[in-house]
Amino acid sequence: MRNKLLLLVFMSCISISAQEAFHYLNGTVENDATGFPMESVHVLNLNNVLGATTDNKGQFEIPVQVNDTLYFSYLGYKSLKVAVTQDMIKFGKSKFQLTELAYALEEIILRPYQLTGYLDIDAKNVPINPAGRYRIPGLSSAGYEAGNRNPNAITKTFAALFNPADFLHNLFGKKGAQMRKLKMMRESDDLKNLLAIKFDREILVQVLNLERIDLDEILRNCNYSDAFIKESNDLQILEAISGCYEEYKILKL
Repeated sequence: MRNKLLLLVFMSCISISAQEAFHYLNGTVENDATGFPMESVHVLNLNNVLGATTDNKGQFEIPVQVNDTLYFSYLGYKSLKVAVTQDMIKFGKSKFQLTELAYALEEIILRPYQLTGYLDIDAKNVPINPAGRYRIPGLSSAGYEAGNRNPNAITKTFAALFNPADFLHNLFGKKGAQMRKLKMMRESDDLKNLLAIKFDREILVQVLNLERIDLDEILRNCNYSDAFIKESNDLQILEAISGCYEEYKILKL
């Protein structure tokens, strides 16, 4: 009888602990200028890499723990980072406000190359990107650049193994947890769909806990061209960094 009682107490403690560790946070996102609810705002928990999207009432629900960081993003608005508190979970229905950004339109150059109108001549004047490309099944993109595939080239990932001070060695060696989060993002269809339409690198920068300039440097060290870095969407960048990390792990063995 005593053993059964102890087992019951033990199981109760486990159940209570699990309930305390994991909660669903309900909230609403509003425009800070008008107070109107905002639909289709993306909410990402940077700790467990789980996301949610606000409905037509600006409401969302997302799994959290105390001290997790939520990241709110919406095109044309300043992104917002908020630490989850015990009060948010206890009282629920938290309100979050996003501020609209003011953009200065830049001049758009439609023809970066001097074209004559004669195909034979123009084809020789337009530079060709020699990098190889690959495609991700299920996506309609034209393909992803796969770095310089010159057989005589030694990738910087390989060089990192022999130079402890190398940028990639320092990054990948110290950010294993962040790189595992990238793997989790690749397994989420919702997050992949979100990244496929984004070009600002904000989510990747937040998940990796890096500066934007460091993200670009990673890609250069992984042998990706400046054209790829500038023109690719966030999903392509995610795949490029993930591929480079997998190569790094194999060569490090």
